[in-house]
Amino acid sequence: MDSGFRSPLVDLFRRGEADRDVRMLAAQGAVAVRAAEQLALLVLLADDPDPEVRGTAEGTIARLPRESLAGFLARAEASGPLRDFFAARGIAPAAVPAEAADEPLIESGDKEPAADAPDDSPIESGDKEPPAEAPPTGAAQRLSRMRIGERIRTALRGSREERAILVRDVNKAVSTAVLSSPKLSESEVEVFARMTSVSDDVLRAIAGTRAWLKHYGVVSGLTRNPKTPLAISLGLVPRLLERDLRILVTDRNVPDALRRVAKKVLLAGEARRH
Repeated sequence: MDSGFRSPLVDLFRRGEADRDVRMLAAQGAVAVRAAEQLALLVLLADDPDPEVRGTAEGTIARLPRESLAGFLARAEASGPLRDFFAARGIAPAAVPAEAADEPLIESGDKEPAADAPDDSPIESGDKEPPAEAPPTGAAQRLSRMRIGERIRTALRGSREERAILVRDVNKAVSTAVLSSPKLSESEVEVFARMTSVSDDVLRAIAGTRAWLKHYGVVSGLTRNPKTPLAISLGLVPRLLERDLRILVTDRNVPDALRRVAKKVLLAGEARRH
């Protein structure tokens, strides 16, 4: 069942792209840091084709604290389908909504990954993309030793440095979890949009989030990134400023089709001015 909640991580599960071990972790309640995301995943997995995953999700749903769940269901962010799902299980919204929903309703019992103190200061506009082939030292070495569930939780809860590393993780669930982190800043998304060392799945997820496309730095980064799927970058060209269109027209790293469209848009703009 679709609860209506949207995030890059939930959308990954909705598309059926999460591996079985990741789905099992989510069914245990271990792959979320916010109540809305945790419930959305559990509701999805209650219909999972794998009977063990489905049964685990149902077991976790049965263990949700009723008072906390009822309080969340009374919040404005709780969708109609989500309320209907739990109404069928005898749980109605509380009379008074819960004050906050920044934590999961239930912990899986797994030990959280050890992490350095979060450093979520904004990225300066002059910061450069981390090297694509940085040696596995420090945080990168520590993250490489983690199991997948630990990497996902670190992607959601960790520091800016950890997110910059994990957004390039080969596992889709890990890299997508970075984009679902409540700590993620717009400036970080702009950096990710420019990175050629991330997967096209990450770039698709960024382009698929309407709120991020309101920021010109994200639009510009995606359009000029040769890794961005052509169908996405072509649609963003008309939103570029003249200075970026001129750069794109001469950029040999992007597809010819993109340069041609950029030139067409540039010439059309010049024609309108005259």
